[in-house]
Amino acid sequence: MKYDEDYRSSNVQDLRGGGGGGGLGGGGVGLLMSLFRRFGIGGVVVGLLILGGLKYCGGGSLGLLGGGGGGAVESSAEEDALVGLVSTVLDDAQRVWTDQFRARGKTYEEATLKLFRDTVPSACGRASSATGPFYCPADQDVYIDLSFYQLLRDKLGAPGDFAQAYVIAHEVGHHVQNLEGVLGKGRDEGADGGSVRVELQADCYAGIWAHDTKKRDILEAGDIEEALRAAQAIGDDSLQSGAGGAVRPETFTHGTSQQRMKWFKIGFETGSMDACDTFAARAL
Repeated sequence: MKYDEDYRSSNVQDLRGGGGGGGLGGGGVGLLMSLFRRFGIGGVVVGLLILGGLKYCGGGSLGLLGGGGGGAVESSAEEDALVGLVSTVLDDAQRVWTDQFRARGKTYEEATLKLFRDTVPSACGRASSATGPFYCPADQDVYIDLSFYQLLRDKLGAPGDFAQAYVIAHEVGHHVQNLEGVLGKGRDEGADGGSVRVELQADCYAGIWAHDTKKRDILEAGDIEEALRAAQAIGDDSLQSGAGGAVRPETFTHGTSQQRMKWFKIGFETGSMDACDTFAARAL
């Protein structure tokens, strides 16, 4: 995608110079302990992969593993370029949602993106890099440790700047859900549960942003394929089988690879919030 690597959004707050101890936070630890009791250490591995940034304190995430700790990206120049990328995507996506809300007679309230390293306090509890990118509705902020993008590229096989952009657009999608009052529907797991429907709608909302970029001079050849590759890599079924375990639909929180690609494409092809109503869909 085309973006200005030197751009810095006023809605991005850089906390990377901070620090602090902590871990996954109470919600994440509780889920991992539950998985350990049910499935043993393999359940913990799968839990980290699926949980990613979920941390369902009423919030949501892309559902990716953020790694076992923070760590710097390969170079400061690379990290600086990523700040430009996330700044561009954040502001561009929020411009799109401002227009979408205005068309519905509503007012969009902008979210803030917080960059951190290793651990970060939030209104949803302290999180670590292992939590992955996540959205906290209590403070209406999106959080990301930029080292996550190395894992997306190297471990999950989803390289490319538009795959990286998809991460931010998905989390902004959760902010939209929070403003619309539907984010709290995502507490039930399972292949047809509310959690899956919330996450698939956020994928669809990411597609709406991509739809808008198609009309402007932002998309480049291969960009949508990068986003779809990322969506495919992080389906619950792909993550569970990749961790060496059985695919267990009753534990799904984000949807299958095919579902995640499907709903991103629905948003991309239609550009319509109404088309993204996963809660009314009989077949996901």
